[in-house]
Amino acid sequence: MGNYYCLMAGLPDISFDEVKTTLTVNDFKNELESILSEKDKKLMFYFFLKFDCMNVVKLLKNPDAEISPNGNFSLEQYQDLIKSANEMNFNVHRYPEFLSVYARGFRYNKDKVDFFPEDAMSLEYYKYSMQCPNRMISKWFQLNFDMTNILTAMIARKNGWNVSDYILGNNEICEMIRNNNTKDFNLMTEYDYVVDLMKIVDCENPVEKEKKIDYFKWIWLEEQSDFNIFSIEAVFAYMCKLEILERWNKLDVETGREAFKRIIDNLRNEVRVPEEFKK
Repeated sequence: MGNYYCLMAGLPDISFDEVKTTLTVNDFKNELESILSEKDKKLMFYFFLKFDCMNVVKLLKNPDAEISPNGNFSLEQYQDLIKSANEMNFNVHRYPEFLSVYARGFRYNKDKVDFFPEDAMSLEYYKYSMQCPNRMISKWFQLNFDMTNILTAMIARKNGWNVSDYILGNNEICEMIRNNNTKDFNLMTEYDYVVDLMKIVDCENPVEKEKKIDYFKWIWLEEQSDFNIFSIEAVFAYMCKLEILERWNKLDVETGREAFKRIIDNLRNEVRVPEEFKK
């Protein structure tokens, strides 16, 4: 894996407290194309895959939908994926297999009462990305997956809903949440960051709540990449932080409040993954 001295030294400084930035995720993505080694491009693939997942779901619902430019694939490739997935001998090797499997099953699942398209895709995406061969990047996806379930469980319990209805997956944290009635689901003994998440859930201001979640992620990224600020881990962390800033740059206080309201509304409607993790 390369050390990207010139790249990282030339990037604008970014801070969680300063949302405005001239560099976008798409700009940085295009810049990396000619700089990263082939091996490191494969690692960054996992970051951009989130947008591919979102685009595939959008196009399966509406072939004319507007898609994000931040994915790994083009519109023509998404169309090829969807078309080939519906053929008897579809080629799963051109794309991550779970995308083809999901696209092939969509027409059979879309009208089922218990099928939530974004949730089903999110689960497959996290399962795939948590297998990333880079330890830090794999841990990032694991953290996001676990945080999603923990925060969802805490919100559900706070509102008197059946927690088990909203948990996605079957790892250790999922099972602890489903089988424990204590306030912290008995997670604090093994996962010290749960204390911070409990404080976040207790925050009454929905905008501040979302910001605290993102700030928690921001600090984690800094701690995980500080050991080598010119490494691919630092590049990945910078991209993740850039995405956080870009999202908040598009939100004002009112839209932030609406964003969190959608989390609650989705939980009430038995959508198992908070909206923020689908962006």
